[in-house]
Amino acid sequence: MKLCRANAPHPSTMASTTLPLCTFNFPSSYFSNTSSSFFAKKPSQLLSLHGRRRNQSFKVSCNANSTGEHDKNLEANLDRRDLLLGLGGLYGAANLAPLAASATPIPIPDLKTCGPATKTACPDNPTIPYSCCPPPIPTNYDTIPYYKVPTMTKIRMRSPAQNADEEYIAKYNLAISKMKELDKTEPLNPLGFKQQANIHCAYCNGAYLIGGKQLQVHNSWLFFPFHRWYLYFYERILGTLIGDPTFALPYWNWDNPKGMRLPPMYDVEGSSLYDERRNPHVRNRTIVDLGSFGEEVQTTELQLLTNNLALMYRQMVTNAPCPLLFFGSPYVLGNNIDTPGTIENIPHIPVHIWTGTEAGKPLPNGEKSCGEDMGNFYSAGLDPVFYCHHANVDRMWNEWKAMGGKRKDLTRKDWLDSEFFFYDENKKTYRVKISDCLDTKKMGYDYAPMPTPWRNFRPELKKATTGKANTASLPKAEKIFPIAKLDKAISFSITRPATGRTRDEKNQKEELLTFNYIKYDDRKYIRFDVFLNVDDKKNINANLNEVNKIEFAGSYTNLPHVHKADDTDHTASATFQVAITELLEDIGLEDEETIAVTLVPKKGGQGTSIACANIQLADC
Repeated sequence: MKLCRANAPHPSTMASTTLPLCTFNFPSSYFSNTSSSFFAKKPSQLLSLHGRRRNQSFKVSCNANSTGEHDKNLEANLDRRDLLLGLGGLYGAANLAPLAASATPIPIPDLKTCGPATKTACPDNPTIPYSCCPPPIPTNYDTIPYYKVPTMTKIRMRSPAQNADEEYIAKYNLAISKMKELDKTEPLNPLGFKQQANIHCAYCNGAYLIGGKQLQVHNSWLFFPFHRWYLYFYERILGTLIGDPTFALPYWNWDNPKGMRLPPMYDVEGSSLYDERRNPHVRNRTIVDLGSFGEEVQTTELQLLTNNLALMYRQMVTNAPCPLLFFGSPYVLGNNIDTPGTIENIPHIPVHIWTGTEAGKPLPNGEKSCGEDMGNFYSAGLDPVFYCHHANVDRMWNEWKAMGGKRKDLTRKDWLDSEFFFYDENKKTYRVKISDCLDTKKMGYDYAPMPTPWRNFRPELKKATTGKANTASLPKAEKIFPIAKLDKAISFSITRPATGRTRDEKNQKEELLTFNYIKYDDRKYIRFDVFLNVDDKKNINANLNEVNKIEFAGSYTNLPHVHKADDTDHTASATFQVAITELLEDIGLEDEETIAVTLVPKKGGQGTSIACANIQLADC
């Protein structure tokens, strides 16, 4: 029976056009293969519909436009809550347009039910409960007022960290040291360093509940606005502690070659900005890898700089032509399928991975590292460079909108009316709305301009394959998927929904290559790359460390984000989309009905599976 439409449109109300690219009949052994199958679930979690046995074959159809009466009857008999929670391992609201379209604004979390999150994310270690709930629950929980941005007589100007002078560095160190001092004198003070770090842990590691469901602000359209508000209050707290309301955070200018190293002010041992739990490889002016997946890339500095600029171009320009691709998918509470935006995916996550302590290295307290501090969501805020990193992430929001076209803020009410909860610099509690954080100048801060060389860094026309790849020599997508284990490079051919589109047609609808129901262990670093028009694996294997090739389409990454300690199922679900309209123009494949796609695992492929892939035209 047809149980899943895994190629449904991007989780939004956007219109799309798809082809029936992959319809699969799964044998019973596929469900029982718990070591690699993306359907690996406890027996009680598998749906047993209408008394059918669980050992019969199941069909998954990647055809969003062919829902028949049988499918309607099936959906009518499935409990809606089960669909949203994905209990069957097959359905997920992020891939079902009707359900995703019903997303509602997210209210502030139920602070009274805040409980332990997860401290570690090592697959070979048991999870450890970690109390990261921020300060005591306010007595006026039910009447917390909405925050009004105060009028500023002078804009706080955030500047690139590499340009900081001695006076600024001294002031910044003083502010952080005062914040850390509060940890000793007033451990429950919401302005303290650890309590501020706990805000990120609570919102990102499952400590908060809304309606009994865990809240997660990553991997969706909540990512950018949450972190913008978070840094806003953090910055004002620092300014208050040193009596300077004009104090502004610096930004780690990793999108510019001049800033593609750990800012020097954070690498002074004994200073309040230094974190001894960082990965030692970030020292000695090492160039940051914006595509880091936890292992050192053996390449030249020039190639790494080139890769970084190519990644920035892909994530800011090619793959982010419209809002839902840049911001990420709508957030449906209780839905556990991730669809991060382009910048959240790369370089946001790789910079976390590159900076965090190498997994397995002993920490000063005797514990075994699992990627702390920056390398894990729960502990990221304990490294002062976290806020510098996220200041540049926030800056990318402004830079993206400045490019114009469809690059605008979302206008959906369920996004604009979503809320978060914070303490201000006076320890007062407030609700904040996304709609009030769209203009940084109105919030009282701005970014000092720096050149953005990635804007014109369209990957070079040097190709790994001469001319058009021989798609006839490759297996079709429906023969390749589902991929139970992405442990080696895999190439396949896939059919496009339309060819030879006009410029107006391209402006109206973006062509998206979508990978549905990606399953992986959420305790591990994950990365795989996507290339177009490659029919010889030798070509792609010879250039694994060069992403400035015209065929490189994008990458999927994951930073460990385990939730509560009593959650024994560490299987995460994701949808990954790549905009390919521009790539097809560059490669010269606009008129081709089928194209070649190659997946190259970089990290965690042994435990990564993908249900199916398709191409769709979408108004995103």
